[in-house]
This record gives sequence, C-alpha cells and structure tokens, in this order.
Amino acid sequence: MIQIVKENIGFRKQIFKLSKSELIKTYKGAALGPLWALIKPSITIFVYWFAFEVGLRSNRLVHGFEFFIFLLTGMIPWFFMSSAILDGSKCIRNNKQFVTKMPFPVGTIMTYTNLSHLYVHFAIMIIGYVIVVLSGITPSIYNIQILFYMPMMFLFFTCLSWITAPLSAISKDFENVVRSVMNAIFWLSGIIWDPYELGDGIVRNIVLLNPVNFFANGYRNTFLYKTWFWETPYETVGFLILLTGIFFLGAFVYKKLRKTLPDVL
Repeated sequence: MIQIVKENIGFRKQIFKLSKSELIKTYKGAALGPLWALIKPSITIFVYWFAFEVGLRSNRLVHGFEFFIFLLTGMIPWFFMSSAILDGSKCIRNNKQFVTKMPFPVGTIMTYTNLSHLYVHFAIMIIGYVIVVLSGITPSIYNIQILFYMPMMFLFFTCLSWITAPLSAISKDFENVVRSVMNAIFWLSGIIWDPYELGDGIVRNIVLLNPVNFFANGYRNTFLYKTWFWETPYETVGFLILLTGIFFLGAFVYKKLRKTLPDVL
C-alpha cells in the first residue's frame, strides 16, 4: 500500500503527461479525433432513450423528472465506470513495455489510464449538466457534491484496477470474465431504472450497496434530487467500507503479483 502511494506521488508529473498521451493515442488516426469521446456516449444515450420512450412507450416520470433526464444523469457516471473497469483490467497488458523493458512504477499505469478517462468524463458531465439546466432544473448548492462523488469514483475504480489489471495480465481468461460481466453489471445496477422503487426488502438493500449504483444515485442526488450524501447514510457508509476493503485488497494483490508480471508478460 505504501509502495503504491509513493509511486503515484513521486511520479505525479509523469502520470499527468502519460494520461494525456493515453487520451491522444486512443483517438489517433480518427478524423474527428477526441470528439468521438463525446459522440459515442451521445449515440448510446439516444438509443436507450429511443428504445424506452418510443419503442416501449414507457413515457413516465421518475421522481418527478422526465425519463430522459433521469437516464442522462445515470449514464454520465456509467460511461466512466465502464471504461475504468474494462481498460483498467487490461492496462498492464496494453502497456507491458513499461513492465518488461524498463524500470517503471507499475502502480502508476492504472492511475494514468483512469485519469485519461476522467478528462473525457469531465467534458461529458459539463455537457450533461448544461442539458439538465436547459430542461428547466435550476442549479443549486447540492451541485457541489460532484467534488465528492467524482474523486471517490476515480479512487474506487483505480483501486479496483490494482486487482483486475495484474490478474488480467497473468490470465487472459480473467480479462474475458471482466468483459463478460459488464452487461450484467449494467442491467443489475440502477442506471436505467430506479432502485428506490424496489421497496424496503433485502434485494433493495443489496442493490444500494452496489458501488455502480452508488455513483448513479449520487449523480442524481447532486443534479436532480437535491439530497446530500450524508442524508443517505446506509449507502455512503456502505460504500466507504467497501472502498477501504478494495484499497487494502488491491494493495495486497498488487504486492503478491508485481514481481511475477515481467516473466508472465
């Protein structure tokens, strides 16, 4: 744990430079370049909106808000989370030259990979916020909660990649497992449906502890519901406990597998 923290602090300048390079590399050769980072999410949101609003004719209000606005505020964090999970799990394999050919702090690979996605997320969030305001929802003091949810989201999924990236580097099957469960994570989390409508049963409590669901609800609390994060103590405390567990487990897995990575890759 101490080693990873030291690596990230000591190489913070290189992390920012590499995160920018990672973003440029992702869209290199495309005519529209980084604009694809905004076009692809926009198409996805339109498809889901069209399917539910037009195809299934589920024209309804969710907590008093139009379904499109409800969907938009849940999809904004999902785009970051899905990228962080998928790319975070394969970032060591994709950057194996840093592991095998030079002395490089491997713990920073996960950080700059997710940081490059955070730049895109910030741009999408600004555009989404403008749409929310134009829809008639006025800005409020609750919006500053984004300064809590966004860093926590980045931290959680970076810590998660401390587990998934080394395991995926060692086993291609594990990387395939991560890809396979992404659809399940999406549909079982409250991205396009309201978890608070589940009632007060055990299923509802389990769903609310889902970290993906925590951030989807958090963004809606920030921009729509006008609810502080401490007003949902069950979700917030549960997430902080899970974050602590992932932090220590990630450091443990990284320590155990770090020395074997050069030989495997």
